[in-house]
Amino acid sequence: MLTIRLSRVGKKNRPTYRIVISEKAKDPYGRALEILGSYDPHNKNLKVDGDRVRYWIEKGSQMSTTINNLFIDNKIIEGEKKKATKTATKKNIAKQKAAEKDKKAKEEAKKEEESKEEKKEDVKEEAEKKENNEAEEVKNEEKTAEK
Repeated sequence: MLTIRLSRVGKKNRPTYRIVISEKAKDPYGRALEILGSYDPHNKNLKVDGDRVRYWIEKGSQMSTTINNLFIDNKIIEGEKKKATKTATKKNIAKQKAAEKDKKAKEEAKKEEESKEEKKEDVKEEAEKKENNEAEEVKNEEKTAEK
């Protein structure tokens, strides 16, 4: 399978990247089928042959997530950005699960608070209705007493 990806070139502590198309299993720093362009992350300068990129995508080549997001940002292709994730390790999985539990606990706490507030509001409304009814009854009694 062919992939479009970055191949690092440049000086130490000052990388620039070539955008290359090569076999997925091959080393990205080895020989590539074709060099499609370059990217300088310091200047955010992207030089790419858009026609050749579209040609290779039509032929069925895949893109790395970074390349996909770069092309979408620079309007070379259209689509949704992909989320580049770290490889799943036990530590990362445990962190994700803990974060999900915390998120669920916070949501449940919010729901409980909202329900408590709604109950308080309902109690206040009922109390106001009772007071209004009592006031009306007193007025009615006074009117009947006057007659």
